[in-house]
Amino acid sequence: MPADPLLTLDHSSPIVTIQGHLLAEQARIPGSTGTLSWILSAMSISAKIIANKVRCARLEDVLGEAGSGNVQGEQQQKLDVISNNVLLRLLGGREGVAIVASEENEEPVIIRDDPSGEHRYCVLFDPLDGSSNLDVCGGVGTIFSILRHDPKVNDAQTALLQPGRTQVAAGYVLYGSSTVMVLTVGNGVDMFVLDPAVGAFMLVERGIRTPAANKSYSVNEGNRRTFPDGYQKYLDWAQERGYSSRYVGSMVADVHRILLKGGVFLYPPTKKAPKGKLRLMYEANPMAMLIEQAGGKALASPGQRILDVQPKNIHERTPVVLGSAEEVDHVVAQLG
Repeated sequence: MPADPLLTLDHSSPIVTIQGHLLAEQARIPGSTGTLSWILSAMSISAKIIANKVRCARLEDVLGEAGSGNVQGEQQQKLDVISNNVLLRLLGGREGVAIVASEENEEPVIIRDDPSGEHRYCVLFDPLDGSSNLDVCGGVGTIFSILRHDPKVNDAQTALLQPGRTQVAAGYVLYGSSTVMVLTVGNGVDMFVLDPAVGAFMLVERGIRTPAANKSYSVNEGNRRTFPDGYQKYLDWAQERGYSSRYVGSMVADVHRILLKGGVFLYPPTKKAPKGKLRLMYEANPMAMLIEQAGGKALASPGQRILDVQPKNIHERTPVVLGSAEEVDHVVAQLG
């Protein structure tokens, strides 16, 4: 007679949802109000809605371009617009949110005036990174960053212009073969997977550490001839030593692999984009916080941590080198 599966469960591994995890973390912090947990809960609900839209995109005819451009001058995909609206609506209903800024919108949205300091946080996000991959079922994702709001700063843009080291939380959601949320609140990196049968994100790994080294790099080599000499020198160096090239074209998917397997992610400056292409506040800062919390490194240039860059505008761009500590050091050695 087969064993009862309920009797063979590993009871040493508790079942923990993201809400339970956040409440447990909140309980460890004296004086915590739960406001940050409430905002992160909105991010998880948004992720579930967007995941469903991504999964049904072809069935619901929401693939392809929306016929409009964003502030970056890029053609928006239909799901860029849908995802952006989902996040704005969910975050707009959270009392602790003062300001929201999206990669898709030119100006930040003031959700609530905050003279009392009651609405403590600003949330920035890229609603659907890598959205051009949707038509071919490639990995896409949402990236987010949370900052404290200073009620003494009246201008919304000025309130957001904080270096990445001031982030109180950062994370991403990868919509792939499963829906994965990776999160840090400054105390390590934890990973959750959406269980569609339960409708909840379940904790699957706590305290992720990215390997110190892995002979793998991720970069769009189609642009190689436009890279500065140091980056081309690094690619020659890596290929001579048998490094593998892995590039998806979605920062979330590429960084997720590096977080778990190790390696280095590169987005150099080019002749067309001499200041880099990735957005400092919507992409580079949150990913840098995650990678550093997992034991890796994240640089804008040799000797310049991404998290120490003082932004001058909310849509500022930056070069990016991040990943395993030893692999980032190898890149820096070639950049000189």
